Amino acid sequence: MEPILQVRDMVTRFYSVDGVVHAINGVNFDLYEGETLAVVGESGSGKSVTMMSIVNLIPQPPGKVEGGQAIFSYGEMAQDLLQLSEDEIRHVRGGQIGFIFQDPISSLNPTMTIGSQIAESMTEHLGFSASEARSKTVELLRNVGIPDSERRFNAYPHHFSGGMRQRVMIAIAVACRPKIVIADEPTTALDVTVQAQIVDLVKRLQEQMGVAVVWITHDLGVVAGLADRVLVMYGGTVVESAPVDNLYEDPRHPYTIGLLKAIPRLDATGEAETEELEVIEGVPPDLYQELTLCPFAPRCGYAFDRCWAEVPPLIEVGVQHGAACFYDVERGGPRNGS
Repeated sequence: MEPILQVRDMVTRFYSVDGVVHAINGVNFDLYEGETLAVVGESGSGKSVTMMSIVNLIPQPPGKVEGGQAIFSYGEMAQDLLQLSEDEIRHVRGGQIGFIFQDPISSLNPTMTIGSQIAESMTEHLGFSASEARSKTVELLRNVGIPDSERRFNAYPHHFSGGMRQRVMIAIAVACRPKIVIADEPTTALDVTVQAQIVDLVKRLQEQMGVAVVWITHDLGVVAGLADRVLVMYGGTVVESAPVDNLYEDPRHPYTIGLLKAIPRLDATGEAETEELEVIEGVPPDLYQELTLCPFAPRCGYAFDRCWAEVPPLIEVGVQHGAACFYDVERGGPRNGS
């Protein structure tokens, strides 16, 4: 099966008075139709910037996508999103690729009713009349779990709770039945119960529509029951890529191993109940410095000479499983050729 989105060697920089921020450093990944791809990593790892670069949502200036490709394929069409003009990419955003932002209150227009904000994308991208768009919007509001949708069509964003505003954002993202939905930490500001409801809602809509979902998060606990595959990012690079079960059962990058050891265990028994969570010592890389070594080397207990001299590529370590590491954590030594 051919991927619906192929990202190759993408590079994004931000230019500031303090210097150049090397935000994205040669990111590669594929996304397949109908799958959920989780993108995980700590703050500043490049998760959101990667996805915003693909759909031209980074501010320019100071940001600039300086290299790479993002080939988006649907039907008989295939186009490099990084080469489209602003007018061309605007037709893709909202129409073919939906975006669910982390903070709905700053993403929704406070001067427009939520119904008109959803209907607007249908009239622009699908050519619906005002009455058709209103009817479809009411139906969609009902589908995303907003009660009394006919009346709530005319409500404003400040009339809704955080969880309900996020449901509105989801409705906007899927209104035109896109091929891809990018969810940028959509549950971060919500309480645990509402988080679970939003995750279940996205999974249900994905099954109904067959849409591919990119779920950006720093919470590996959410990923286990949500994703098909996982990308682990660090320092603007992909350091591990694997099917979700493989990642949890057999992580191969020291950073991934550290992230998993920092997750609280609900099934812990005996001594495990009193064990402290492990932490990854050190600080994230300085992105003002151009990447010339393994970005995780300064924090890695396995680092050796080669790690300080080269940027490791994503090395195949299993079926659909790659790790950007010169050290073989399974064997306990440098990889062959290292």
